[in-house]
Amino acid sequence: MLRFILVVWMALGLWWGALNPALALTEIRLFNLRVSDCPPELAQGAVTSGGNTLPARCYWVTGQAENPTNRTVYDADVFGRVYDANGEPAIPKRGRIGTIEEIPPGVSEFHLPLMVPAEQPPPLQLTQFKAMGFSAKVRR
Repeated sequence: MLRFILVVWMALGLWWGALNPALALTEIRLFNLRVSDCPPELAQGAVTSGGNTLPARCYWVTGQAENPTNRTVYDADVFGRVYDANGEPAIPKRGRIGTIEEIPPGVSEFHLPLMVPAEQPPPLQLTQFKAMGFSAKVRR
């Protein structure tokens, strides 16, 4: 009887996952990353850390995203490590960098702004970048 209940429970879970495509989390490979200064309309900013507002410099991260599925991925959170010219963390205690709204199947270009404390010396080094997104929109 217990085995029957487990089989039914697993079947219901698979059925619910098929009906709720937002549960399908997809890992996206990010590569050919480049860093440049932000466009002028985005260049002004500040970073808040521990209640203090510090001057910030805006960078524009561009690269390619590879969606291995045959469905568009939405609301992909971008994770990675950012270091300054001295190898020091430019964004300490933070792995999430930003969001890519849509990534079509295959390889496509992406871009996102990155605010870094102004005292961090360039050039920035980007490592371990990847994105995780959903097969349906989860944010409004």
